[in-house]
Amino acid sequence: MPEALILSAARTPIGRARKGSLTAIDAYQLAEVAVSAAIGRAGIPVETVDDLVMAESLQGGGVIGRNVAVRLGMSGLPGVAVNRHCASGATAVQFAAATILSGMGDAIVAGGTESASTMPRLTKVLPGAAEPVRWAPESHPDAPGVPPFDMSVTIGENTARLCAITREQADAWSARSHQRAANAIAKGYFEDEIVAVPLSSAGDVFAVDEHPRADATAEVLATLKLLHPELSGAVVTAGNSAGVNDAAAALVLGSSNFARANGLTPLARILGWATVGVDVAETGLAPVAAIPKALRRAHLTLGQIDLFEINEAFATMAVACTERLGLDESIVNVNGSGVSLGHPIAATGARMVVSMVHELARRDARFGVVAMCAGGGMGSATVIERI
Repeated sequence: MPEALILSAARTPIGRARKGSLTAIDAYQLAEVAVSAAIGRAGIPVETVDDLVMAESLQGGGVIGRNVAVRLGMSGLPGVAVNRHCASGATAVQFAAATILSGMGDAIVAGGTESASTMPRLTKVLPGAAEPVRWAPESHPDAPGVPPFDMSVTIGENTARLCAITREQADAWSARSHQRAANAIAKGYFEDEIVAVPLSSAGDVFAVDEHPRADATAEVLATLKLLHPELSGAVVTAGNSAGVNDAAAALVLGSSNFARANGLTPLARILGWATVGVDVAETGLAPVAAIPKALRRAHLTLGQIDLFEINEAFATMAVACTERLGLDESIVNVNGSGVSLGHPIAATGARMVVSMVHELARRDARFGVVAMCAGGGMGSATVIERI
C-alpha cells in the first residue's frame, strides 16, 4: 500500500473577522494564496496534481475547490468542496490521504478556507424575535440546551457543566494560550509556514497572525462579562472562547512512488485518522473519543505522541479533553490554538496540520496529533509522523 506523504504545507496568517486585516479578502482569494503557495513549495508541475480538495463551512455552497483551480488558471485540475463544520479542513486532508492510500491518486492538494468577514448569512425568524435575524447555517436541529446558533452554550457551557470546569481554569488556559501564541510569533516559529496575503496593488501585505494578545493574563480575563449570566455556574466569556476569523491553509499530499519519481523530500506522513459522532450536548468532548480511535488505527498509544493540538473552540473543552485523556499540558497547544490564534472554521483543521508539521520539525520530534470538536456533535483526530 502506498504511503500518504505531506510534500508541502502553507497557510495564510489569521485575521480577525469583520475588524481585521482580511475583511475585504474573500474565502476564494484566501484559498488562492494558500493553494498557490503549497504547489509552489512542493515544486511540482500543476498537471501532475490529480485533485484539489478544499474545505468550506460558512460560504454557502458551491464547489470551492474547482472555483479556486479556475481562478489560478489550473483548468486541468478538478476540485471538490467538503464540509464537516470545524473539522472541515482536517477532513479535506483525510480525504486526500485516503485517495492516495487507495491508489486512486498520486498527488492531491487539500486544505480549507474561511472568511467569516464576507460569509453569506441566512435570514431566519427566531421565536419571540421582532424581526428576522441574520444567522449562519445550522449545525444541528434546535433542541433544549443545545442551541444551534450559540456554541458558547452547546459546547462551552455544556462541557464545563459535564466536567466541572471552573471559570478560573478556563481563564488560566486561555491566558496561557495567548502567551504561547505571542511567544511563537515573537520568536518567528510561524514564519516558515505562513505565506503573506497581498492587500493592495501598492505592495501592502498581511503576514502575521493578529488575533493573539501578548498582554492577556488570567487576571485581565477574569474581568470580562459572562456570555450567559442567566445560566447557573456559567463560565464562558469572549476571552475564553475561540475567535471569529479569516484564513486559509493548504497542503500537497503525494504517494511515496510520486515523491521518489519526482525527487521530492517529504515533510511528514499521515498515519491514521478518525471522525466520531457524539451526543450534541457532548460535542466539546468529541476529541476524547476521536483521538484514541485514530491512534489505534495508527498503531500508536497516547504515550508515544510528542505533541497534541486540540483546537480551543472554547477553553472549557480544551481543559476537559486534556484532563479526560490524561495528557501533559506542556505538550498540548504549545503555540496556542483557537482561543489565541483564532478559529477560521473550515481552515482550522488544515491550519493545525500545517502548524504541527512545522513544529515537529522545529523540535526534531516524531509524532503529532491534531484534533477538534465539530458542530452538531462530531469530532476528528489525525495522526502525523514527521519524516
